[in-house]
Amino acid sequence: MVLKLSTVNFGLTLKHKLNIWLPFIPFQKQLSTYPEHQKLISLLKCYNRTLEISQIHASMIKVGLDLIPFPVSKLLASCIFNIDYAASIFNQIRNPNPFMFNTMLRAYSISEDPKRALLLFNSIRAQAILLDQFSFISALKACARGLAIRTGQGIHALVVRCGYGFLINVRNTLLHLYCVCGRIEDAHQLFDEFPEQRDLVSWNALMGYYLHTSQPSVVRDLFIQVHKGGFVVSTTTIVCALSACSDLRNFYGAESLHGHCIKRGFCSDLNVATAIISMYAKTGHMDSGRLIFDELPKKDVVAWNCIIDGYAKSGRLEESLTLLRLMKVEGIVPNSATLAGLLVACASRGSLAIGECIYEYITEEKLELDAVLGTALIDMFSKCGFLQMAINIFHRMETKDVKTWTTLIAGYGVHGQGRNAVQLLNEMEAKGVMPNEVTFLAVLNACSHGGLVVEGKKCFERMVQKYGFSPSIEHYGCMIDLLGRAGLLDEAYELIKRLTIQVDSIAWRALLAACRVHGNVELGEAVRRELLKFNNEHPTDSMLLLSTYTLAGRWSNVARLSQSIEEDKAKRKEVGCSSIEMDVNF
Repeated sequence: MVLKLSTVNFGLTLKHKLNIWLPFIPFQKQLSTYPEHQKLISLLKCYNRTLEISQIHASMIKVGLDLIPFPVSKLLASCIFNIDYAASIFNQIRNPNPFMFNTMLRAYSISEDPKRALLLFNSIRAQAILLDQFSFISALKACARGLAIRTGQGIHALVVRCGYGFLINVRNTLLHLYCVCGRIEDAHQLFDEFPEQRDLVSWNALMGYYLHTSQPSVVRDLFIQVHKGGFVVSTTTIVCALSACSDLRNFYGAESLHGHCIKRGFCSDLNVATAIISMYAKTGHMDSGRLIFDELPKKDVVAWNCIIDGYAKSGRLEESLTLLRLMKVEGIVPNSATLAGLLVACASRGSLAIGECIYEYITEEKLELDAVLGTALIDMFSKCGFLQMAINIFHRMETKDVKTWTTLIAGYGVHGQGRNAVQLLNEMEAKGVMPNEVTFLAVLNACSHGGLVVEGKKCFERMVQKYGFSPSIEHYGCMIDLLGRAGLLDEAYELIKRLTIQVDSIAWRALLAACRVHGNVELGEAVRRELLKFNNEHPTDSMLLLSTYTLAGRWSNVARLSQSIEEDKAKRKEVGCSSIEMDVNF
């Protein structure tokens, strides 16, 4: 008597199913691949947790299925997401077949340590085991995850030598590798070699790279080529095009793409709908984005984040708060990104009242102060003048990343506490957190505002000598401002003249401001001549030089420059604006 699969009640536990099944598997057939054995293997498709798979594995050992390659291959494939358990099974196999090797290659390529896939790949080659396209695909994916471009190029050469270079899935994996590693010339060469063999995945890979590297105009042109080529675009393609249109701030293009999405039926996809909302938000048409949002039958937290962030960045913070309340009513739990975007907008506008409402909401909901949310709070409170509150939040945070430390260092700088900023940098290094270029920019700015010349020079030297960072014009600008504020105008002038990188007008303007403070007319005039070479003269330049003449008592120069300013209507001071906050209840 053989028990059929249909007679097994799937409401039973796995243990009961195995106990029912196993007695009906003939012992004399245990070394073959009969349908009875395949029924047991089919359970592997129903269960994916390690505990359940281990029970099936034990049952397979009991009846001898662990000695048959096909069932063992299926067992191995079912547990690739638990790499340690998969490796323990693989190590017990005496003579693994190519399928088993490929399964382990794939398992290692998606694990936390993709380099192990490359070690296994080399081991397979050393054993003279035949490699196929799936072997190369897994190895190349491991290279992409580990950014191992040199190894990937070596595997590319092996792909060509073995004759797999014409296969589209192998070529697309190579294209993904070159794009991820920033080798766009190699990617284009590969892309252009066989134009008749490109598919939508090939185009998506290139579009994704250019979108990631902030080249939206190239993404737009690629999308047009895809459309002209007659490809049926996927949601990935359309989301790339929508994101590019958002970055270009092209409203007419946005409307055209939206119409295309309606025509092709993409608007029912939540990812596409969210991208359309973001596109309208970035092009300054929040009302259109809100219509799309309201029509969504089902909204996830990403869609809510998108519409809330859009209102916040467009300056409509009150409407963002209203949506946050509605989000709570509908039972959607906000995450760090939801509130961080709001807090960034509060910081940029100086909206302390709204920022405090958000902080109260975080406290009431007992949300975790992770690195994203905590950093946003520190930034908001420090920019709104409540440095001590920012410090308290910093010490309450259990998880801090380099952005968290950098934000508080910048907060110290804004409040003129340069020594505390330098001390926090030292504490950051003692905790094992490596500063980046932005961290040193914040420290140098703090030293500049605090008049800490010696400390600023030491930090600049530490950045170059200890960490090997190449100073940007912003770093040099801080040093020039630091020296200028301290009255070391000649040293600042010599520094800016010795720079090997291209100097912009900001660095010279910082020196001109220092000349005004210290009344150095001759150097101020020299700096003004340098600024005229940039062909982007700003009204500030004339005003700074005018103040320099006034402090030095050069009244004839004051009269002449004042007349010149009056005659030149284009050199008017920019109109300023002020804002006040009303009471906000959340």
